[in-house]
Amino acid sequence: MTIDVQSQPQSQQQPRTALLTATDVSVTLSGRRIFDSLSFSMSAGEFVGLVGPNGAGKTTFLRAILGLVPTSSGVVEVAGNKGRKLRSAVGYVPQRHEFAWDFPISIRECVANGRTGVLGWVRRPGRSDYDAVDEAIARVGLESLAYRPIGQLSGGQRQRVLVARALSTKPQVLLFDEPFTGLDMPTAEQLTRLFSDLADAGTAIIMSTHDIGEALHSCHRLVLFKNGIRADGSPSELTDKTLWCDTFEVGENSPLITLVRAHTHA
Repeated sequence: MTIDVQSQPQSQQQPRTALLTATDVSVTLSGRRIFDSLSFSMSAGEFVGLVGPNGAGKTTFLRAILGLVPTSSGVVEVAGNKGRKLRSAVGYVPQRHEFAWDFPISIRECVANGRTGVLGWVRRPGRSDYDAVDEAIARVGLESLAYRPIGQLSGGQRQRVLVARALSTKPQVLLFDEPFTGLDMPTAEQLTRLFSDLADAGTAIIMSTHDIGEALHSCHRLVLFKNGIRADGSPSELTDKTLWCDTFEVGENSPLITLVRAHTHA
């Protein structure tokens, strides 16, 4: 069962033009079909939570949007652009453990490197590039630490550096892969406020997360994902406990179902 909030009656929601679309996308890795004929769309300013169990294909879906994993069928577009052309419009924040934190550079240098996709490998960064870098660093609250080596940062500071790298290109779409893992509550709350502010300003955001409570509270839409999209709708629409039980392979008395009931019936 899939609930598409973009198909709700006009009395409930004004029509919006899709910024990102994935049409009939299939991915097979090492002979294993991860998902098949997946279709998805979202508009500017939407904050979408991607939730599901470990190994469900959420990270692969985010990477497929960017073209970082091969697709066996389908097409992804951002503002009408495909392939390499769409990458400049998309910012990606991977899980922290995927980044080389022992590299001897400062926060400012690390964030500036995030603009390589915009600059290319030949052109040197100019004043406007460094202005964008400094603006991104300030947006995540790290301006006082801009010249600190990244190897000396805490987990929360490292996460904010990755967010700043993505923001430095001023993307239309932001993809976050488990941004709250291992963070203390104040840092997680700070990032959640930032994500909501970015969405309010028109950035389209997809965030994979295991923090179901935060996703229910903050996201405009939730996509229940297990080897494809099981359901897609606003938190208030996803009240069928069977959808959650089937996606997460839990029973009706699971703490997860209790949490979902508390949020959707609040």
